[in-house]
Amino acid sequence: MQYSSRDKISKSYDVIVVGAGLAGMTLANKMARDGRSVLLLESHNKLGGFATWFKRLEGEHIFDVSLHGFPVGMIKTCRKYWSREIADRIHQLKSVRYINPQFEVETDFTKEHFIKVLNEHFGVSIESVQAFFDELGAMNFYDNSQMTNGELFQKHFPGRNDITRFLLEPIVYANGSNLEDPAISYGIVFSNFMSKGVYIFQGGTDLMISMMKDELLKNGVDIQTQARVDKILVNNDKRVYGVEIKGHQIISHSVVSNSNLKSTVQKMVGENYFSEEFVKKTAAVRLNTSSCQVYMGIKKGESIPFVGDLVFTSEDSSFSTDLILSPKVGSQTFSVYYPDSRPHLAPAHAVVSSSNARFEDWINLSESEYQKQKEYIIEKAISGLEKIIPGVRQKIDYVDAATPLTVERYTLHEKGASFGTKFEGLDVSMNMHKELDGLFHAGSVGIIMSGWLGAANYGVIQAHEVDNYLSRLEKSGSKEK
Repeated sequence: MQYSSRDKISKSYDVIVVGAGLAGMTLANKMARDGRSVLLLESHNKLGGFATWFKRLEGEHIFDVSLHGFPVGMIKTCRKYWSREIADRIHQLKSVRYINPQFEVETDFTKEHFIKVLNEHFGVSIESVQAFFDELGAMNFYDNSQMTNGELFQKHFPGRNDITRFLLEPIVYANGSNLEDPAISYGIVFSNFMSKGVYIFQGGTDLMISMMKDELLKNGVDIQTQARVDKILVNNDKRVYGVEIKGHQIISHSVVSNSNLKSTVQKMVGENYFSEEFVKKTAAVRLNTSSCQVYMGIKKGESIPFVGDLVFTSEDSSFSTDLILSPKVGSQTFSVYYPDSRPHLAPAHAVVSSSNARFEDWINLSESEYQKQKEYIIEKAISGLEKIIPGVRQKIDYVDAATPLTVERYTLHEKGASFGTKFEGLDVSMNMHKELDGLFHAGSVGIIMSGWLGAANYGVIQAHEVDNYLSRLEKSGSKEK
């Protein structure tokens, strides 16, 4: 059932999901399929979280938010936990390009082609390349290796900043990794992401979320948008029993937060309900970086040539994650949307520039400084795109920019953390239910569980945990109390 934002929900549920990002949506869908009663609450006016879109010029332009592209594993996840119709719309991108002062490379993002490029373009022996991939393939989340990304690259490609750029830059844009992060956070994502190419949902994010919403409703999930949860309710026995929205309580046996990890513990629940050690661990979790995007719509009737689907560009002479995060925007990635991105609509072209950013570089700007910096990143995007598509400036009839403040406003991610938390966040998230009975968390945490596939799969993992908890309540007879 779809509730309006004005409805006061009186039903009680097995589980309430706070936040309709891909983790929350996938968890809700799986649990409803398994026969649980589920309420999905979303503060925004549409589902999807950071997997979202918006329309401009009376719908003439539709822009997908976030860098498009996810691993082949999304097909299996969608087929198993959503529907074959959704999975069948996931198609491989044709071309990913790098353009920077150190090299220019075009790839299909498969392991086979990466090996070929490293050997033929960068001059690395096949044996050395294979040793690198073997180490990535052997990485296990439960290993307690202290190796960093920087140490991993130095081990296999010593002194080769250009190779580090080639291998790490896409992952920086995918989940905010840097050279100081644990190598395991890179190895798992790289193995998933760069095995069989990069994929997108053909039809646009709007169609994908629409199909997912239909699936949720078909499977019996109740949904309410524009429903911002103020409190997660906890009784004297330290058991969660529902949520509160504008003074109105909705009762449930469990609650899953798909909201920011820190906001969940520190704001919606309150630190006084957790152990001192858990509160300290939560406080120590580092939020990941944010992002900026510039949206450029091409005039109706105009076209642009095929220049690749994803184009990683940079003016910086060498690679560093500090330079990628710089307000000077030396590096940006262009997602190019051709008419076949939404073949069911009238032919249209759009380009979205993505650049990583720090929240602190934006939050203290005055209004005039903020607008000036937005104009700066817009001009950087257009001038950068002109180098790839000469004359494109005259074909653009709509342009706007999003900043870390935009991300924080619409997603409620603390400090506009586009990529969730750093590695240590995953441990806190996965163990939250051990602190409070009935409280679970599923979201972009630990880098590994960031991105579309990671978020969806984490929703599945936590769905199993919630179901086990509800089954224990049923066996003990306490579910009906």
